[in-house]
Order: sequence, then structure tokens, then C-alpha cells
Amino acid sequence: MLYQENYGIAAFRSRQQVMRFDSALRRAGIEADIVSTPRDVSVGCGLSVAFDLRDTQAVLDTYRRSRPGNLIGFYQVLRSPGQRPQVTPIQQAR
Repeated sequence: MLYQENYGIAAFRSRQQVMRFDSALRRAGIEADIVSTPRDVSVGCGLSVAFDLRDTQAVLDTYRRSRPGNLIGFYQVLRSPGQRPQVTPIQQAR
């Protein structure tokens, strides 16, 4: 069976900031996981916080409240079997 994965990530320059943001999301009741950052997001510490795209607005709100720093950006990741992940920036409303 062929399937796709579609999720969001918050990429940071520092592993410490990844851990802080993951904790902030969990305290806010948002499910999150720490994952390897896709190659297309070439700068950073190699780890990102992954989240369900349905939670994007809550994730952005949590970021604005917690301001963990060293953010590279928010991205949507689409993985299809046998293909490289497609990574696109998530537009942040201000």
C-alpha cells in the first residue's frame, strides 16, 4: 500500500531550543515529536519539532508566547514512498 506523510516542522539552530519548544507545545496540549530535520532545511542542529498540520495555528501561537529563539522557520513536509521529502515554508500570519 502506498501512503504519504504530511506534517509540519519547526526547525531551530540549537538542540536546546528544540527541546524547549517541544516542552512548550506539550504544556499547551499539542502533540509533538522530535525528528531529524529534512536535508532541504540545510542549516540548523539536525533536529526539528514535528506537529500535525491541523495544529499549525496553535503551534504558531505557542511560538509567539514562548519565543524560544534560534528559529530557522516553520515548514510543511510531504513524504511519499520512494521520493525525497518535499519541504515548503509555512506562511506565518502576524
